[in-house]
Amino acid sequence: MKEKIKIDIVSDVVCPWCIIGYKRLEKAIEDMGIQDKIELDWQPFELNPKMPKEGQNVIEHITEKYGSSLEDQKLSKQQMTEYGAELGFKFNYFDEMRIVNTRDAHVLLDFAKEKGKQTELNLRYVAAFFSNKKDISDRTILLDELEKVGLDKNEAILRLASETAINKIIEEEKTWQSMGVSSVPTFVFNRKSALSGAQPVDVFKQVLTQLLNENNN
Repeated sequence: MKEKIKIDIVSDVVCPWCIIGYKRLEKAIEDMGIQDKIELDWQPFELNPKMPKEGQNVIEHITEKYGSSLEDQKLSKQQMTEYGAELGFKFNYFDEMRIVNTRDAHVLLDFAKEKGKQTELNLRYVAAFFSNKKDISDRTILLDELEKVGLDKNEAILRLASETAINKIIEEEKTWQSMGVSSVPTFVFNRKSALSGAQPVDVFKQVLTQLLNENNN
């Protein structure tokens, strides 16, 4: 059997471009009919590792962090909403939306990876945040979504309390940063080449075609 193409997606669950990028990659894979040739892992990246428990209003946060005007933010949200709709994902922005700390989510995504449910859970967390107005720093919400993909809540609670599990996420984030990942999404192919940003579907198709050809030679 030919080797699969290994794709690591370095991302955060509160990053809108990460879900747009993933959905474009997914479309490229589906259009090419190569679902069985892909092995996909989500890798942790916290956009705001020092974000306090109460979070911060999204508008305020983006103004402070990136210096974006309200007009720019409005246009950006409109654009992302349109891109999402084209790909079957609903962005539901609202004025009281808060950006939150995502470390617990990453710990649980690592737990889900061991159980073969990582992509499913990641998509649930992203939808909870962007589509359903949920606070995904709230453990009750995180565990509720986790149960919906068929994972054991009590096992997950133990994982959240494990310093080893938390430190593993911190170390993995440092590893990716030391490899030059400074923004998300970053798509790493076979641990050899990478694309950053939510690239168009055609760009993903070109990269995947090239990788398939290499695997066949």
